[in-house]
Amino acid sequence: VSSVLKKYPRGSRFLKHALYSMPPSQVRQFFEDLGVPTKCEDDLRVFPVSNDGADVVRAFERYFDSAAVEVELGTQIIKVEKVADKFYLYKKNDQLEVFDKLIITTGGQAYRHTGSTGDGYAFAEALGHSVSELGPSLNSFVLRESCFSAVSGLSLRQVSLAAKCKDGRKHKIDGPVLFTHKGMTGPAVFALSAMLAFSDISVDTPLSLKVDLLPELSLSDLNNQWQEFLKQAPKKYFKHFLYNLLPKSLVDLLDVKCDLKANHPGDSLNNKTVGLILEKLKNLQLNIIGRGKGDEFVTAGGVNRKEIDSKTMQSKITEGLYFAGEIMDVDGVTGGFNLQASWACGYVAGLLG
Repeated sequence: VSSVLKKYPRGSRFLKHALYSMPPSQVRQFFEDLGVPTKCEDDLRVFPVSNDGADVVRAFERYFDSAAVEVELGTQIIKVEKVADKFYLYKKNDQLEVFDKLIITTGGQAYRHTGSTGDGYAFAEALGHSVSELGPSLNSFVLRESCFSAVSGLSLRQVSLAAKCKDGRKHKIDGPVLFTHKGMTGPAVFALSAMLAFSDISVDTPLSLKVDLLPELSLSDLNNQWQEFLKQAPKKYFKHFLYNLLPKSLVDLLDVKCDLKANHPGDSLNNKTVGLILEKLKNLQLNIIGRGKGDEFVTAGGVNRKEIDSKTMQSKITEGLYFAGEIMDVDGVTGGFNLQASWACGYVAGLLG
């Protein structure tokens, strides 16, 4: 659990009790029992073995059926208020339902096509809560360097991304990336975007992005490999050495952008020149000028954590009101961590509510 808690840019301490109450191992067993085996990646990201998220939805449908849970679809709540000790929920069709307790799990304002349109923030405020600044998280990057559209669809298994967030802190993330027509996406990008959720990024205020295309190799390692290559094939073009390190299409693009001397014979390049070229691959400077609009997975920010009891998920302001999931000022990186937090908090609220 301690390792998993590090995957939450905001709210890790708040989540501690919930995640120890319903740890990832218990969640995975829950789905195993419902016929959905899971797999865990090296970076602790968890997915269904089938790689099909719909299996998770179907598992919950089966679980609700077996537990006789009433699920009401196609219904919009337009107003929530508390009168005496009861919660009044007003529906769009002018109907009213009254409950003794209420749990708000409406999510943030990402994935709007699922109904997660941010209504929960208004409900929380109507019941006395405050909502922090909201920002997009787990989104792709739009790059000023439009030349990378030429390698759209190219993925790299391991790169290192580094940038400064709004408060000046430096963040460095290692992981897979995928180039797109507009820039870059993938797990490493999503994780870094979570750290930069409240940074101002635009064409006029670009954010510097440092990319290490070969994080698993030091400059010394690369120079040693180059010396060995030079001994074996001194007349071969330098690009043939670079093709051993990176995909051909990326090398050819970077040769135009960064002048990698790719079409020079190896023995025509001195050690200083080669060292400077390898440094470019370890310290590629790019500029983020935007976020992929509408593709964010999570909303950073939400209902103030200080107003919620982390051991019960009950409101400290309104008795009988509970919260779970992304509606709160809690968010994690991609790979099931936000779902884990939601389920763990819901579990605690359900047990103690």
